[in-house]
Amino acid sequence: MEEKTKVFSSSNKGLLQSKELYQYILDTSVYPREPELLRELREVTATHPRAGMGTAPDSGQLMAILLKLLNAKRTIEIGVFTGYSLLLTALNIPEDGKIIAIDEDSAAYEMGLPIIKKAGVEHKIDFIESKALQALDKIVQKPDSEGSFDFAFVDADKVNYWNYHERLLKLVKVGGLAVYDNTLWGGSVAMPEDAVGHMLKEGRKLTIEFNNLLAKDARVQICHASIGDGMTICKRIS
Repeated sequence: MEEKTKVFSSSNKGLLQSKELYQYILDTSVYPREPELLRELREVTATHPRAGMGTAPDSGQLMAILLKLLNAKRTIEIGVFTGYSLLLTALNIPEDGKIIAIDEDSAAYEMGLPIIKKAGVEHKIDFIESKALQALDKIVQKPDSEGSFDFAFVDADKVNYWNYHERLLKLVKVGGLAVYDNTLWGGSVAMPEDAVGHMLKEGRKLTIEFNNLLAKDARVQICHASIGDGMTICKRIS
């Protein structure tokens, strides 16, 4: 008897061998160290109909360490949603640091904005309501923009990830980092196409293409981390 093809879907951010193991990491190492206002923003995000778009808290913990190791002061974020990763970044850069935050929809950002204001870091954020490519092209055209950012974080439309990458390699300094979220796409990148649920198929295709391009890009050193929904860390080397 022919076995029916199993259809996979992604119900949480963790890609470990069990939900219990992922929960153990969260309960033991992530949540106890999560700043109170980040926890509050995460709980607010959970009420949003598309809460799954939020940055996984274990991914955020890794981002915080990267920002500190870099001594990052000037950063750029593409895709803001409710602002969890944005608040995390603002808490981990100096008082005179600056984040250029780009999203075409400010409604979700405004959900998290009261908590960002409560944290006293709103002055570090320059929120641009725009399609990301248009905003990036304007920034790239500025004469003093090349190599002016220490860190970039991208969690946005997957169809433009490579377009964002090309522009960010002009903006991020040599030695700086560009970090891309969702690069394992619910684990579907390693599944046969006919075993992937319809909702994941297009994203799977785009993510595989992006991962393959990054693997061949000699301008960056990469680490493809199996954390959250997959996070690829690119260090600009040329």
